[in-house]
Amino acid sequence: MADILVLYYSVGGSVRRMAELVAEGVERVPGAAARVRTVPKVATVTHEAQPDIPPEGAPYCELADLASCAGLALGSPTRFGNMAAPMKHFLDGTGPLWLKGTLAGRPACVFTSTASMHGGQEATLVSMMLPLLHHGMVIVGLPYTQAELNATRTGGTPYGPSHVAGVADDQPVTDAERALCVAQGRRLAEIALKLRG
Repeated sequence: MADILVLYYSVGGSVRRMAELVAEGVERVPGAAARVRTVPKVATVTHEAQPDIPPEGAPYCELADLASCAGLALGSPTRFGNMAAPMKHFLDGTGPLWLKGTLAGRPACVFTSTASMHGGQEATLVSMMLPLLHHGMVIVGLPYTQAELNATRTGGTPYGPSHVAGVADDQPVTDAERALCVAQGRRLAEIALKLRG
């Protein structure tokens, strides 16, 4: 069984919903299983205690989850055209895996959500790819053979799925965005199985 790690950070719930859809796509591929994980908030005040486990939803990711995965789907909301600080903080701690080349040759994809249509989706997706490339991972995008890329009037890019959540994070994932998330999960899982050969 190819274990595909779907790792995300979400504030208002949109990226969490996208992660669930990516995981659904993974689960549609025989021989693949999705492992959904998240990362904790980064405390801005040093005396703030971080909980040991999330109060609800996916468990926090550990380096062992990364080390054992056959593929990685990485999701974060956009922060000024970049991933959110908690996800960056987690990735900054993956140096021990980088030193060993643990993730080299494994497939990875990225997904994001923004408040507005032009809120930095593509810049965020590309910036999320950079640490994955440093790890030697193989980036898996969304090809234009996926009809929703041409049909969407909200989120969706060839760099990975995206969603326009609205300023209040109250816009549901559209049908096209949903289809692109599921397709990305399926594509990642299929490529992971091929690379495992």
